[in-house]
Amino acid sequence: MTTVYTRRRHKPERASGVPSLKSKGVEANSAPSKEELSEPAWRVASVLILAVATILRVYHLQLVPLHHDEGVNGNFLVRLVREGFYHYDPANYHGPTLYYFSAMIPWILRFLFGPSAQNTYGLNTVTIRLVPALFGVATIYLLLLLRRSLGTIATLSAAALLAISPGAVYLSRYFIHETLFIFFTLGVVVAGLNYFKDGNPLYLLLAAISAALLFATKETAIISAGVLVIALATTHIYRWLRRSSIHLRSKQSARSARQELRTVLAAFTERAGGPRALALWGLSALVVFIAVSILFYSSLFTNFPKGVYDAFKTFQFWRKTGSEAHVHPYYTYFKWLLNEESPLLFFGSLGAAYLVGRPRNSFALFSALWAFGLLVAYSLIRYKTPWLTLNFLLPLALVGGYSLQRIHQVFRGDLRLLGAIALLTVAVSGYQTVDLNFFNYDNDDEYYVYVYAHTRRETLKLVEEIGRQAKRAPEGNSIGITIVSPDYWPLPWYLRDYPHVGYHGHMVDSKEQLIVASEGQGAEMQAQFGKRYEQIKSGFNSAGSYPLRPGVSLLLYVRRIPEAGPEL
Repeated sequence: MTTVYTRRRHKPERASGVPSLKSKGVEANSAPSKEELSEPAWRVASVLILAVATILRVYHLQLVPLHHDEGVNGNFLVRLVREGFYHYDPANYHGPTLYYFSAMIPWILRFLFGPSAQNTYGLNTVTIRLVPALFGVATIYLLLLLRRSLGTIATLSAAALLAISPGAVYLSRYFIHETLFIFFTLGVVVAGLNYFKDGNPLYLLLAAISAALLFATKETAIISAGVLVIALATTHIYRWLRRSSIHLRSKQSARSARQELRTVLAAFTERAGGPRALALWGLSALVVFIAVSILFYSSLFTNFPKGVYDAFKTFQFWRKTGSEAHVHPYYTYFKWLLNEESPLLFFGSLGAAYLVGRPRNSFALFSALWAFGLLVAYSLIRYKTPWLTLNFLLPLALVGGYSLQRIHQVFRGDLRLLGAIALLTVAVSGYQTVDLNFFNYDNDDEYYVYVYAHTRRETLKLVEEIGRQAKRAPEGNSIGITIVSPDYWPLPWYLRDYPHVGYHGHMVDSKEQLIVASEGQGAEMQAQFGKRYEQIKSGFNSAGSYPLRPGVSLLLYVRRIPEAGPEL
């Protein structure tokens, strides 16, 4: 933890290997204060936060129908598990880590229990979503490891804010790359910070692995890496300027501030084993980063070197996509945060404003620059989607936690005030989280910003009806299904165990038992198939269609049983 000065100033204890900085307004590192929270209380609070985070993320994972993007990702996973095939495509899709980590569950089940009759190996909505959900919980755990740098109250508050964040929960229940991406980003920060504090080369290697997995998860890693580097440099420059100003006001030269910085760097070099060891382990970390990146992008060396080349080629495609698809105004993320993440935005902004004036905690200042640096960077890009907000929800939680700790300290540890603030925050975020994730998960009203062109719950009724028709048919799951609708995702995921499904995307002739068409193709269906097929009406609307997502509804047709001719 970092001790900060309040009106009742105490002389900070000197941390191992780090000199005490006695200048006014400059932080000093010390062990967690017993006055803040006892060790048993810390453990109980940590376990409680992790338990709440876990329940919110894993309960009833199959409730929400898969989004279009989840269906596409699921399609890749099915092929990887069943056929052992996956090749990275730089033109359309993100990195390979999501698929390989998700494939581990069915691979383990296949190893333990042998191949299943239908070759499914435990592939279902729960098992695929369990992976991002667990990464979401692991991110909370990783955040709790920052206690030494951020402070006890700040760390618990940050973990709690992220644990019940509506967006963090919603996206952790999505089979997409974002939750893994955030975990690896925080992994780089935590491992790098621990390496600086302890000099243990293991942390440097862990940082390199996290960085490699970050880049192997999504091409936007280049944005996060750039912002992290800028935030780190700005933190040190700003604090150096502050120290220089303090020394000048106290009639000391700026040379003293530079000397303090050199002393800190010398102490770090000594902890790391000296310049030679520092260079050697730095080179080792670079080798590890390259090796892990090649391992994933080459599809475990089955697509080498093309997969590695495509990892660089992707930036050409996404630079174009970033200016053409999902275009929104520059203020969109601020609007979305106000709608669904107001506590995080408020406390994060409050903490950032305080740190600009009094940057007493280097890591908190770094987190503020990280949060708002990402917010500005993504706001400047025309491409905007709600799941990208997860990138700055994490650092906003860190700054928000620090803000709550400062409030606690300014009011001399008044637990009643902190408790009242916590209760109000939990009430607001908790209500929004439960409402979004378990009731209005497919409501496309603009208030529910994370519900972005999401699949409607009625789609699951269509899947159930197809299942009923398959049970009635002699062929069972081998029943023939023709999809003529141009919009059909995520149906390939839900129909993955039906081997005879044709996805045409336009009107074709068919003699299969079932046809799925769009509502706009109703007249064409009547003209082309006449009385050979009859519509199975859903009962949801006058057209008898099944809503797929906003603006898209599907019609289900079954082939009529031909009437028997007269006996001769």
